[in-house]
Amino acid sequence: MKALVYTDVEMLTYMDRPLPDPQTGEALVRVMASGICGSDMHAYLGHDARRPFPLTLGHEAAGVISGGPEDGRRVTINPLVACQTCEFCRSKRENLCPNRQIISMQPREGAFAEYVAMPLRNLITVPDHVPLAHAALSEPIACGWHAVRLGKSVLGGDMSHLRCAVIGGGAIGVGAALALAAQGARDITVVEPNELRRSTLADVAGFEVCAPDEAAMPEEGSVDFVIDGVGFAATRATCSALARTGGVIAHIGLGEATGGLDVRRMTLQEITFIGTYTYTAADFAATAAAIFDGRLGALDWIEERPLCDGHAAFRDIRAGAVAAPKVILTPDPS
Repeated sequence: MKALVYTDVEMLTYMDRPLPDPQTGEALVRVMASGICGSDMHAYLGHDARRPFPLTLGHEAAGVISGGPEDGRRVTINPLVACQTCEFCRSKRENLCPNRQIISMQPREGAFAEYVAMPLRNLITVPDHVPLAHAALSEPIACGWHAVRLGKSVLGGDMSHLRCAVIGGGAIGVGAALALAAQGARDITVVEPNELRRSTLADVAGFEVCAPDEAAMPEEGSVDFVIDGVGFAATRATCSALARTGGVIAHIGLGEATGGLDVRRMTLQEITFIGTYTYTAADFAATAAAIFDGRLGALDWIEERPLCDGHAAFRDIRAGAVAAPKVILTPDPS
């Protein structure tokens, strides 16, 4: 099969790779849509020790089961494979499983390929009316859904009266904003410095979109719930400043490991900081259901490119030349 393989720092090679060999309880899925994630970009730049080359990246995927009794079933893929037996799995917090694996990290090759093998329990059926490129958004949006659910539990459940802000207008940030709206928030601002991307986001779902230096930027100390979808020191500093007394910061982004938080202010103002990692199986299923029934909007903010042009897509994303929050790689033209 063909695959887009990370072969060196800032190098992706479109090449032949062995067809995956599904194990007991797994299915072979023909990948029809696979999104480029920020973590794929980190690996591409040589910043992710968990993803050494050579490796097939990609973990935001949807496709069609190939072969076996469920041949032809349209599915979206939960890429996180948990052990099912540890204390975290038993308590339905599979994302914290100490033995978790995720495709695009060894030993599981990723979905920038024609096929991927996945456990059947990780596959959710996609209705015929839903494009598989939209179904592939289940993974990035589930990260925001999980963060919103955790923050909502601290803030008392009803978010209709809360002021919310999301830092970052990429797919994680947009997904978090859509998850906020789907879970009851009404006052949502997305902060995005890239002018090209802001122009794309303006009509996504009715939430406010602004640059950090614009008048629409929330005042310091005024936001009940802040979500960092980027994860750099500068964005954490922004979160620390924006959060009101007794507010919540949910941190999703993995841009860099340290710096930014005003711990003294967070302590004196009793601001809750929640580190969030991926999603539970229930979060993923809830996100997929919200996509299927239209609660997350038209999802028309994606750009599709063929897999064979994946390296060019990475270069364009790094250069800030892509307006869409998400680039989806699709099968090559026949």
